[in-house]
Amino acid sequence: MSDVPEVLFVCVHNAGRSQMAAALLHHHAAGRVRVTSAGSEPADRINPAVREVMAEIGIDLSQEFPKRLTTDAVAAADVVVTMGCGDACPVFPGKRYLDWELTDPAGLPADRVRPIRDEIDARVRALLAELG
Repeated sequence: MSDVPEVLFVCVHNAGRSQMAAALLHHHAAGRVRVTSAGSEPADRINPAVREVMAEIGIDLSQEFPKRLTTDAVAAADVVVTMGCGDACPVFPGKRYLDWELTDPAGLPADRVRPIRDEIDARVRALLAELG
Protein backbone atom coordinates (compact mmCIF):
# COMPACT_ATOMS: atom_id res chain seq x y z
CA MET A 1 0.00 0.00 0.00
CA SER A 2 1.23 3.49 -0.81
CA ASP A 3 1.52 6.32 1.73
CA VAL A 4 -2.00 7.38 0.80
CA PRO A 5 -4.13 4.27 0.39
CA GLU A 6 -6.70 4.11 -2.39
CA VAL A 7 -10.10 2.53 -1.78
CA LEU A 8 -12.47 1.56 -4.59
CA PHE A 9 -16.14 0.94 -3.79
CA VAL A 10 -18.02 -1.16 -6.35
CA CYS A 11 -21.70 -2.00 -6.71
CA VAL A 12 -23.84 -2.87 -9.71
CA HIS A 13 -25.25 0.53 -10.66
CA ASN A 14 -22.89 2.93 -8.84
CA ALA A 15 -26.02 4.89 -8.00
CA GLY A 16 -26.49 4.08 -4.32
CA ARG A 17 -24.32 2.01 -1.98
CA SER A 18 -20.94 2.65 -3.58
CA GLN A 19 -21.68 6.37 -4.00
CA MET A 20 -22.66 6.69 -0.32
CA ALA A 21 -19.59 4.73 0.80
CA ALA A 22 -17.21 6.79 -1.33
CA ALA A 23 -18.70 10.09 -0.18
CA LEU A 24 -18.64 9.05 3.47
CA LEU A 25 -15.04 7.83 3.34
CA HIS A 26 -13.97 10.96 1.48
CA HIS A 27 -15.70 13.06 4.15
CA HIS A 28 -14.27 11.20 7.17
CA ALA A 29 -10.77 10.68 5.76
CA ALA A 30 -10.24 14.38 5.02
CA GLY A 31 -7.55 13.70 2.40
CA ARG A 32 -5.85 10.75 4.13
CA VAL A 33 -7.33 8.27 1.62
CA ARG A 34 -7.96 8.42 -2.13
CA VAL A 35 -11.50 7.26 -2.83
CA THR A 36 -13.20 6.12 -6.03
CA SER A 37 -16.39 4.28 -6.86
CA ALA A 38 -17.72 2.44 -9.89
CA GLY A 39 -20.41 0.08 -11.08
CA SER A 40 -20.42 -3.07 -13.17
CA GLU A 41 -23.60 -1.81 -14.92
CA PRO A 42 -23.77 1.95 -14.19
CA ALA A 43 -27.15 3.63 -13.99
CA ASP A 44 -28.03 6.89 -15.73
CA ARG A 45 -28.08 8.87 -12.48
CA ILE A 46 -27.67 8.60 -8.74
CA ASN A 47 -30.71 7.38 -6.84
CA PRO A 48 -32.70 10.49 -5.73
CA ALA A 49 -33.36 9.00 -2.27
CA VAL A 50 -29.61 8.48 -1.85
CA ARG A 51 -28.97 12.14 -2.74
CA GLU A 52 -31.64 13.16 -0.23
CA VAL A 53 -30.36 11.13 2.73
CA MET A 54 -26.77 12.18 2.09
CA ALA A 55 -27.79 15.86 1.93
CA GLU A 56 -29.44 15.40 5.32
CA ILE A 57 -26.01 14.79 6.83
CA GLY A 58 -24.33 17.58 4.88
CA ILE A 59 -22.87 15.57 2.01
CA ASP A 60 -23.75 16.88 -1.46
CA LEU A 61 -23.87 14.32 -4.26
CA SER A 62 -25.33 16.70 -6.84
CA GLN A 63 -22.11 16.73 -8.90
CA GLU A 64 -21.59 12.96 -8.74
CA PHE A 65 -22.62 10.48 -11.43
CA PRO A 66 -22.40 6.71 -11.93
CA LYS A 67 -19.09 5.53 -13.39
CA ARG A 68 -18.21 2.26 -15.16
CA LEU A 69 -15.92 -0.19 -13.42
CA THR A 70 -12.59 -0.56 -15.24
CA THR A 71 -9.66 -2.88 -14.81
CA ASP A 72 -7.47 0.21 -14.31
CA ALA A 73 -9.59 1.36 -11.35
CA VAL A 74 -9.18 -2.02 -9.66
CA ALA A 75 -5.45 -2.11 -10.44
CA ALA A 76 -4.96 1.33 -8.86
CA ALA A 77 -6.79 0.45 -5.64
CA ASP A 78 -5.21 -0.92 -2.47
CA VAL A 79 -8.59 -1.97 -1.09
CA VAL A 80 -11.60 -2.99 -3.20
CA VAL A 81 -14.95 -3.07 -1.43
CA THR A 82 -17.69 -4.85 -3.35
CA MET A 83 -21.39 -4.48 -2.58
CA GLY A 84 -23.47 -6.98 -4.47
CA CYS A 85 -21.65 -6.97 -7.81
CA GLY A 86 -20.79 -10.67 -7.70
CA ASP A 87 -17.97 -11.76 -9.97
CA ALA A 88 -17.98 -8.60 -12.10
CA CYS A 89 -14.94 -7.19 -10.30
CA PRO A 90 -11.55 -8.26 -11.68
CA VAL A 91 -9.27 -9.87 -9.11
CA PHE A 92 -5.62 -8.85 -8.82
CA PRO A 93 -3.15 -10.58 -6.52
CA GLY A 94 -2.01 -8.46 -3.61
CA LYS A 95 -5.20 -6.41 -3.36
CA ARG A 96 -7.36 -6.47 -0.27
CA TYR A 97 -10.95 -7.36 -1.14
CA LEU A 98 -13.93 -6.85 1.16
CA ASP A 99 -17.50 -7.82 0.35
CA TRP A 100 -20.12 -5.81 2.23
CA GLU A 101 -23.57 -7.37 2.11
CA LEU A 102 -25.93 -4.41 2.12
CA THR A 103 -29.50 -3.88 1.00
CA ASP A 104 -29.72 -2.26 -2.43
CA PRO A 105 -31.44 1.13 -2.04
CA ALA A 106 -32.78 1.07 -5.62
CA GLY A 107 -36.46 2.02 -5.60
CA LEU A 108 -36.61 2.53 -1.83
CA PRO A 109 -37.95 5.71 -0.20
CA ALA A 110 -35.63 7.86 1.92
CA ASP A 111 -36.89 6.42 5.22
CA ARG A 112 -35.68 2.96 4.11
CA VAL A 113 -32.40 4.31 2.68
CA ARG A 114 -31.34 6.05 5.92
CA PRO A 115 -30.57 2.76 7.75
CA ILE A 116 -28.49 1.61 4.76
CA ARG A 117 -26.59 4.92 4.84
CA ASP A 118 -25.98 4.53 8.56
CA GLU A 119 -24.74 0.94 8.17
CA ILE A 120 -22.37 2.06 5.41
CA ASP A 121 -21.17 4.93 7.61
CA ALA A 122 -20.32 2.52 10.45
CA ARG A 123 -18.43 0.22 8.09
CA VAL A 124 -16.58 3.14 6.47
CA ARG A 125 -15.49 4.44 9.87
CA ALA A 126 -14.21 0.97 10.84
CA LEU A 127 -12.32 0.67 7.53
CA LEU A 128 -10.78 4.10 8.02
CA ALA A 129 -9.62 3.11 11.52
CA GLU A 130 -7.96 -0.02 10.03
CA LEU A 131 -6.23 2.03 7.34
CA GLY A 132 -4.81 4.36 9.98
